[in-house]
Amino acid sequence: MTESGQEQDALAALRWLVDAGADEALADTPQDRYAQAVPPATAQLAAPQQAPPAPGRRSPPPDLSSDAPGTWAPKIKPPSAPQAVIEEARAQANAAQDLDSLHAAIRAFEGCALKQSATNTVIFRGNPAARVMLIGEAPGRDEDLQGQPFVGAAGRLLDDMLRWAGFSLDEVFITNVLFWRPPGNRTPEQREIAVCLPFIERQIALLQPSHLLLIGNVATKSLLARSEGITKLRGSWFPYEQAGLSSPLPAMASLHPAFLLRQPAQKRIAWRNMLAFRAAVAGNLDPLAGSSGST
Repeated sequence: MTESGQEQDALAALRWLVDAGADEALADTPQDRYAQAVPPATAQLAAPQQAPPAPGRRSPPPDLSSDAPGTWAPKIKPPSAPQAVIEEARAQANAAQDLDSLHAAIRAFEGCALKQSATNTVIFRGNPAARVMLIGEAPGRDEDLQGQPFVGAAGRLLDDMLRWAGFSLDEVFITNVLFWRPPGNRTPEQREIAVCLPFIERQIALLQPSHLLLIGNVATKSLLARSEGITKLRGSWFPYEQAGLSSPLPAMASLHPAFLLRQPAQKRIAWRNMLAFRAAVAGNLDPLAGSSGST
């Protein structure tokens, strides 16, 4: 092959390499990597040859010097067992001596997986010194974006019902059992409720309200430990008891305003229940004087 023919072949090979993605030359001459000797670092790892032990004698123990490679350990702490997370939440909640420190502990808490997908930690709105406490389920989309509970369409309906019943919004403290939005507004899982429950219980103990309005299925069943659904419990009064309260609190189960938006025919029942709740707060009736279940 002539010299010009070799150049043409070399240029063709170079164009093929460029088309294949090669864009940088590493050396002036090619190197046969397979023909190279074993690198020194690899040679050092080879175990030294030792003479076999004399007959009747045991082999010496292996050399476990500091040159041996270390044991791998994960950099990220593995997730704790659910019960351990609940106990951690309870310890942090009980350590709070006022609402401000409790709310700071909630914002710093990392034990609920919902926090990872939420935009904001949603704790409360209203008056922290109020004697009436309303507890719902969990934040929705609007609540997650604004960082306050009951600020969407359901919240506006709740505010209207409160005002029509004679409540000023300064008279109420509004919160949720969960402080982070479940993805897609799905129903909270039991483990998510269990992790957040110590904080809401401590919130009740610190606020010491005179009356509780439990809004919706999750709040009612979680705080009252009831198995019945909200359509059976709505409008009924129950004594709420926990450590830190000097006496049971009268708690009414109420339909959730989001449910009322989907089922407008139920507003009549919910309105009647709201008037009964207002009458109890005003002192016109003792909701715990008789048996629970009155509507």
